[in-house]
Amino acid sequence: MSRLFLLAAPFLAAILATVVCPGGAFAQAAADAPKIDSGDTAWMLTSTALVLLMTIPGLALFYGGMVRKMNVLSTVMQSFAITCLVTILWYVVGYSLAFTNGNAYIGDLSRLFLNGMNLTTPFVLGDGLGKDLAVATTIPESVFMMFQMTFAIITPALIAGAFADRMKFSAMLVFIGLWSLVVYAPIAHWVWQPNGFLSSAGVLDFAGGTVVHINAGVAGLVAALVLGKRKGYPSENFSPHNLVLSMIGASLLWVGWFGFNAGSANAANYRAGMAMTVTQIATAAAAFAWMFSEWVTKGKPSVLGIISGAVAGLVAITPASGFVDPTGGLVIGLVAGVVCYISATAVKGALGYDDSLDCFGVHGVGGIVGALLTGVFAKQVISGVEAQRGLIDGNAGQVLVQLQGIAYTIGWTAIASFVILKAIDLVIGLRVDEDIERDGLDLGLHGEAIH
Repeated sequence: MSRLFLLAAPFLAAILATVVCPGGAFAQAAADAPKIDSGDTAWMLTSTALVLLMTIPGLALFYGGMVRKMNVLSTVMQSFAITCLVTILWYVVGYSLAFTNGNAYIGDLSRLFLNGMNLTTPFVLGDGLGKDLAVATTIPESVFMMFQMTFAIITPALIAGAFADRMKFSAMLVFIGLWSLVVYAPIAHWVWQPNGFLSSAGVLDFAGGTVVHINAGVAGLVAALVLGKRKGYPSENFSPHNLVLSMIGASLLWVGWFGFNAGSANAANYRAGMAMTVTQIATAAAAFAWMFSEWVTKGKPSVLGIISGAVAGLVAITPASGFVDPTGGLVIGLVAGVVCYISATAVKGALGYDDSLDCFGVHGVGGIVGALLTGVFAKQVISGVEAQRGLIDGNAGQVLVQLQGIAYTIGWTAIASFVILKAIDLVIGLRVDEDIERDGLDLGLHGEAIH
């Protein structure tokens, strides 16, 4: 009997404690509640800084080195000004439209001016939608908001490569401001908010193949078509003025992209590690694939070719980075390098459009390649989610789901971008005067020049 009492005593004590002092049960529940993790938060703060580095100075230098000398200041000014503009818009309303529940197509205004932002407990994406939809994190909402802000910044900044050398600075600011709210925020909501209609359909986009790259690439193509060709294109010499700047910019993009892709895990965990691994492999593979394609067709490998290939690989692995293994990353990189090379050279030449710095050829086409191949190479063992499987893992239907995401993204950004550009052209005009375009945007728009 005494032994039986000794065995039962702990259970009797626990029951008595719960009855006499029920707060103890609540204290245990509170202890089990998710907490902000300092390691995850530190990684996400670092990732945020890395993604911002991609735009300033990474993209600014990458694009700045590829234009003619008389337009380099105008080009880097665009990246810097877009960073400032989108930061303010994201704080005012962009974040709320993208990452609050609202409905399946757009968020609500509950985070207008970042009002009501959760400060001291872990952020839950889609809080209030139920356990089946909500995605819990171990970081503060302010960190999540800042991380996503850097994505909202670089996406419209990429578009500027398509209309380099010919758009008014004032028109550019109006276009980017409207586009970030009318196009970027809704598509981010569709794909990344748990109740977004493309998220609900099962579209896989780990870090922005549809939201960032297809979105920016298609908008860039529309802008290039609406604005028309640069004066003298393609008969005059439009060679890059300083490929060393572009090489530095591409290198900063490569390093910053680890924050872009590995940071999209929202934690310092195994999935972030795999995302970083496949990003490195795919980028190297695409750089070589573009370089050797150019070597075979033109007889010489170029600096512009290898850095363009690297960016194509970064773009293509972005949607797949949290879903594929290293072999999948290698194949995606190789395919992207070849396909984007053909798109940026042969296809652009045959169709005759003037996408100045190959925004569509690299980001639009690379994003489409990556989004499609995500549906082929996604593996449950990487994501840990049964539904996130691709063709090689027994789910051939995922390729069709990815096509759906691509189609909706292309459709909305093409139509909305066209309407915004046409409206601006009617009100203030899109294109600089001929004499400014001839003499250079640096002096004509900004009163500065590199001597």
